[in-house]
Amino acid sequence: MTTPGPAPASEDLLRRLAPQVLGALVRRYGHFDAAEDAVQEALLAAARQWPEEGRPANPRGWLIRVASRRLTDQLRSEDARRRREETAVALTPRDEFVAPPPGEGRAPAEDDMLALLFLCCRAELPPAGRIALTLRAVGGLTTAEIARALLVPEATMAQRISRAKRRIKASGAPFGIRPDGTDGTDGTDGTDGTDGTDGTDGTGPEPAEDHAARLADVLHVLYLIFNEGYTATSGSDLQRADLAAEAIRLTRAVHAQLPADGEVAGLLALMLLTDARRAARTTPDGDLIPLAEQDRTRWDRAAVTEGVALVSDALTHAPLGPYQLRAAIAAVHDEAASDEDTDWTEILALYEVLIRLVPGPVERLGHAVAVAMVHGPRRALALLADLDEDERLAGHHRLEAVRAHLLEMAGERAAARAAYAKAAGLTLSVPERRYLRFRAARLAE
Repeated sequence: MTTPGPAPASEDLLRRLAPQVLGALVRRYGHFDAAEDAVQEALLAAARQWPEEGRPANPRGWLIRVASRRLTDQLRSEDARRRREETAVALTPRDEFVAPPPGEGRAPAEDDMLALLFLCCRAELPPAGRIALTLRAVGGLTTAEIARALLVPEATMAQRISRAKRRIKASGAPFGIRPDGTDGTDGTDGTDGTDGTDGTDGTGPEPAEDHAARLADVLHVLYLIFNEGYTATSGSDLQRADLAAEAIRLTRAVHAQLPADGEVAGLLALMLLTDARRAARTTPDGDLIPLAEQDRTRWDRAAVTEGVALVSDALTHAPLGPYQLRAAIAAVHDEAASDEDTDWTEILALYEVLIRLVPGPVERLGHAVAVAMVHGPRRALALLADLDEDERLAGHHRLEAVRAHLLEMAGERAAARAAYAKAAGLTLSVPERRYLRFRAARLAE
């Protein structure tokens, strides 16, 4: 039954539901790659039918039904012998995670999403493949968006995703990996271990080091999804609030499963402390407002309070990690009454620890800004010379934008103007480009 009137299919709604539907299909049937194709067909059908026929009362259930039909039709179209032998197995729900027909009681969407997260981050996949596949399947990002987020060519990213899908299919990996490191086949799902699922077949809890690596990849993926939502790498809008909200929701779900993990808490705190500034980041026309110029009364103080509490507890009770340090830096910014009150000395000290743990180009770029605020722009500009040699960041608009800011601080107006103009030419974000061109034009006056 549909709602009366021409309720148009929402692109945002379809993007949000896509990974939930994919998770439900993979849990029920397996066949990750074929399930993804079926979900895409269901999304296209929704985009065509919903504007004319109205949006269903249960959009997720509608998409699952349509995608299920597409998938079963695809499996049945194989040759007769394989259809008799293999499709019968494929259409039988797995014992551990029996999925009732659409409309009946189902596992929560959050369970499917988390299981899909951990399936995409299996140890069989190389780290880069895990991250790319999860961004595609769970985050709903396009291949181009993922390539920009990971600073690699789009063609390389497309190959990486394809290889990851093939490996998932070849591995026969079970769906339903639990965030605690078990796969539901050791009796923790309600079975008593007498059905051959007691772990003696090699399907018990994964080694601790493999689980830690997969959790780290899951957190990295969620971080990248959030970053794309908070500052879109392309397009006319600076922010994609739905994507950032989805990253926060998924991270909350992981935190609920692993409340004692300091890095999970740190990532959730970082997202909350960063997203708290969202309302103050743009003008009514969508133009970018830098942190130093934002109206801090518009920041979400409830999110700030929650984020500070999370990171404070994690720093007290858990081993120190990069997400906790990033969250601590964000907390220093958010707790300052004004830009002038920001404790840059504390931020610099936190960055010093962070770049020892994670000496990546983005972390070193943030460290350079903190150095400029404490010791002056000249010393910070010297640090950027090393980043020019890092191919992951060389030629990236953010490096040029920071360089322009430091040159402006140093009083080198012509060089700063040129750097702003260069940065504007490198970004695909319309609001960022407008802001950088504005800065360059202001220096020309």
